Amino acid sequence: MLKLYHAPISPNSRRVWITLLEKGLAFELIEVKLHGDQFTPEFLAINPFHHIPVLVDDGFNVVESLAILDYLEAKYPAPAMLPQTAHDLAIVRMVELTAVNELLPAATVLAPIILGFPGANAEQIEQAIQKVSTVLNFYEGLLDERPFFGSETLTLAEPVAGTVIPWLLGGSLPLGEIPKLKAWCDRIQSRSAWQTTQATPEMVEELKTFMAARMSPASGS
Repeated sequence: MLKLYHAPISPNSRRVWITLLEKGLAFELIEVKLHGDQFTPEFLAINPFHHIPVLVDDGFNVVESLAILDYLEAKYPAPAMLPQTAHDLAIVRMVELTAVNELLPAATVLAPIILGFPGANAEQIEQAIQKVSTVLNFYEGLLDERPFFGSETLTLAEPVAGTVIPWLLGGSLPLGEIPKLKAWCDRIQSRSAWQTTQATPEMVEELKTFMAARMSPASGS
């Protein structure tokens, strides 16, 4: 059976978790507590880079979430989650890569204010909001009359971008008018895979406690 080493609060993990559910695959979830479990010899034996997620399939360890998604799509092609035309495939890939390389780093900068922590650097926050707005407007332009990015059916773009965007839209950030993207966000969040993997209030509080400890001057960070 497939094994997914993950942390449920992590968008990188969650995108793989959602994809496994959407493909209807049998798998075992193994939670990795990011307070130190990722540095244990047991975990380093499957991923020397001490990151989650990791997918283990019959002794084969796949690291990096986008590589895991490609592996799942190639090995378990039904239901298909990648379009066949060059145009639509490019849309999906652009969403995936900009979500990872542009959107998520900016969202990480915004995490303290979204979670209610004071003292954020105003200049960094403004730059991050501008970056997020640029990405979200780019996505708005990629959406057409179809319900998903480049497709009538769910693609890999949805679990990648759709584990970050709802969190950003749920705050009070000034992100402008993006009606198609907001409708897309509502559409994916109504799916059982999103609801099953949604972070609980307890998980959010645990994240706040962890971040508060990291941000404390006494921590030396």
